[in-house]
Amino acid sequence: MTAVPSGFQTGFPVRPDLVVEAAGADDVRDAVAGAASGGLRVAVHATGHGLAGPVEGGALIDTRRMDSVRIDPVRRTAAVGAGTTWGQVVEAAAPHGLAPLNGSAPGVGAVSYTLGGGLGILGREFGYAADQVRSLDVVTGDGVLRHVTAKDEPELFWGLRGGGHRLGVVTGLETGLVPVDRLYGGSIAFDGDGGAGAEVLRRYQAWTRTLPDALTSSVAALVYPDLPQMPEALRGRYVVSVRVAYTGSAAGGERLVAPLRAIGPVLADSLREMPYAESPSIHNDPPFPHAYYGDGLMLSGLDPERAVRVLELTGRGAPMMTVVQLNHLGGALATAPAAGNAVPYRGAGFLLRLLSPLDGTDVAAVRALYEEVAGVLAPLVVGRSLNFSFGGGDRTDGFHDPRTRERLAGLVSRYDPASLFGGAYGVSRDGR
Repeated sequence: MTAVPSGFQTGFPVRPDLVVEAAGADDVRDAVAGAASGGLRVAVHATGHGLAGPVEGGALIDTRRMDSVRIDPVRRTAAVGAGTTWGQVVEAAAPHGLAPLNGSAPGVGAVSYTLGGGLGILGREFGYAADQVRSLDVVTGDGVLRHVTAKDEPELFWGLRGGGHRLGVVTGLETGLVPVDRLYGGSIAFDGDGGAGAEVLRRYQAWTRTLPDALTSSVAALVYPDLPQMPEALRGRYVVSVRVAYTGSAAGGERLVAPLRAIGPVLADSLREMPYAESPSIHNDPPFPHAYYGDGLMLSGLDPERAVRVLELTGRGAPMMTVVQLNHLGGALATAPAAGNAVPYRGAGFLLRLLSPLDGTDVAAVRALYEEVAGVLAPLVVGRSLNFSFGGGDRTDGFHDPRTRERLAGLVSRYDPASLFGGAYGVSRDGR
């Protein structure tokens, strides 16, 4: 037993009865068996980015020490431990001209991100991170350590890839890598005040209809705090930015983003060719722990009138700082791998993400704002994103379509009949 581990998400208390600092799969197996015999529920803590809510009582397995990475450049695979971050995998793969399907933030846990599906910066070209998984090692509720592949225990293999943490404690996995060593990417920022943000969003939506699958993008809108540590060009402004990751040539990228630059004057433009290892600079996610609440709505599409109303609700007039991000989906994200997996809503056209810092902010007020946004978008919402429900352990509906949820529930009854991994099905423990 050790002290309660600190994590990236600081907005919710973590008060287990027992903490197990695991150094390997045997420690995890012993911890699960011990929890089962003691009647304790089990939660897992890696980097803590996507903490689903308070952890009260039970056993908490901390996997941060299980941070191994092994690259096989011939097979183009990476074997990663339960506590490994995407930054570690990117760094290890780069010398071989390879890249994983990581997300925007290098400090996120690779395994937990992948269990939730894993929407990455190259998603439209290569699909979800879960689509690349070759095998997983998992300790199920009966305390058995299982090596799971498409051939060995195919149903569990299906459910672990996109089903979240409810089927056991994954101690490591092997994932495929893609032959990418550089890209054209960055962001272009516009002043969003005076209705300009709505125009950027309208032009962005039209632009996405012309794009090849090799270009994955998103648009973000937020009011930057008027603080000295903020970039001077953005400080205190309502900024709408388009983020781009394109695996084609820099010249091709310049041609593709020309319609964006034609929108009007820009506040900042960081689009350039870069080594893949520098891809975290595209989003510049905050690297420091903080408190936040978030949700993600999978949308069939987005019409201009509803988009404008979302910006009105979350911009300068919002009751708290709210970051809005609209991810363009489609491409390879719309196609499941041959063996299938539990990643839902393949037909969605966009993902609308909301995130609000919680320091000094009432959680109930944040929830009320999010419900209002969801109401505006209701005719377009097909479900919710498991990876991007930050602090939302109270909201477990919509993570999977009914057929997938029923199939996953059958796996839970088989592999975790005592409900050790507790709570409603589909709550994620790590996110982006």
